[in-house]
Amino acid sequence: MLSIATLSKFYTLTSLITPEACIHVNPQFLKGSSESNAKMTIESVILKIQEEMQSMKESKFASPALKHIAFLEEILDLVKLVQSSLPQMETKEVHPLLRPYRHHNEPANYFLVEEIRKYAKIRPNRLGKQNFMGANGTFTSMGHGCFSMKKDLEEYMDYDVGDICNDDWRLAQKLMVHGCDPLPRRRCFSRAPKLYYKPFPINESIWKLPDDRNVRWSQYICKNFTCLANNKTRKGFFKCSDCFNLVDHEMPRWIKQTNMQQNLKITPDFLISDVLNIKPGEIRIGLDFSVGTGTFAARMREFNVTIVTATINFGAPFSEMIALRGLVPLYLTVNQRLPFFDNTLDVIHTTRFLDGWIDFILLDFVLYDWDRVLRPGGLLWIDSFFCLKDDLDDYLEAFKMLRYKKHKWVTLPKLDKNNQEVFFSAVLEKPPRPF
Repeated sequence: MLSIATLSKFYTLTSLITPEACIHVNPQFLKGSSESNAKMTIESVILKIQEEMQSMKESKFASPALKHIAFLEEILDLVKLVQSSLPQMETKEVHPLLRPYRHHNEPANYFLVEEIRKYAKIRPNRLGKQNFMGANGTFTSMGHGCFSMKKDLEEYMDYDVGDICNDDWRLAQKLMVHGCDPLPRRRCFSRAPKLYYKPFPINESIWKLPDDRNVRWSQYICKNFTCLANNKTRKGFFKCSDCFNLVDHEMPRWIKQTNMQQNLKITPDFLISDVLNIKPGEIRIGLDFSVGTGTFAARMREFNVTIVTATINFGAPFSEMIALRGLVPLYLTVNQRLPFFDNTLDVIHTTRFLDGWIDFILLDFVLYDWDRVLRPGGLLWIDSFFCLKDDLDDYLEAFKMLRYKKHKWVTLPKLDKNNQEVFFSAVLEKPPRPF
């Protein structure tokens, strides 16, 4: 153990885990019987360290042993790194059920960056007993997408513990969108705007552009809110190019009739007052799963309804904008399970997000997760869903499969697409189950 500790002080981690470094020192070390002896020696050292750690944990003198246990854990990690770097010997395949039991953690061993390995490793409770949640240890979670994006994740996790994090939120968002979530980075301080100014009072912030100093603009084309509010620039997300124009575009929404098709005298945009009158006094809390700056939540707040807005920063600081308006942003992608318990929300609203781009199977997963968190009698408000006319029946079938009660149901041609696309809007009520 003292020898290994000495190595860890005078040699870098890379030199210990890179096979070429070992070959440079002694080319014969990793050949023939020497390779087998090296593997056996390392396995013997690992076993002895584990036995010593176990005896320390069972010792009555727990306090002085804690420092030694932590030291041995660090040494054990280094030894395992050396072990994983050795070439694999050709051995006869053994059935998994006949293999001897070993304490190992394959997700941790898949990565070379030490910070990922520490995060992914199962952490047993220090007292050796179940905690208040009924578990014997802490099992950190990483999405399977993390393994397919190993290079990006290792770049994201390459930071100095206790230092300021890199300005790489776009890399983090890329990982989230591709299924690597929750992200494992924990031990660096997040960057903040250099000159953060206190937010406006709540009676001003709802319909006023925030202070530009309260956002980190380095990853955006626009460098201020005025640029985003000018719809001629179209620098933000293309589905929400007018979302930052609070006065002209956002303020009338859901309060006044807009997008009225004069020939049909009908619109896909329902008013908040009409929807709330479906269940008077019953709609109190809900989720807005859309692309926007929180205007739906702002309007519902005027009706004493609390709405959490799920969004992501596509081309513009949507999350920061929502928070600076005094509303609650939920940084969430469409491939994540909603962080709400079953049967808890009164309403779910969506617009400009789940449209004709979405796969039918993925739409099923999304809709059934929404059904999970909606309470019986809760409302699902589909607001201006649009798709190709040829796909409409397939999408409508997905909504009909929920077997919800129809309160409002409208389909209209989308006039700017030469009658090739259609709008669909509906307000549906979740029935009690079992039926």
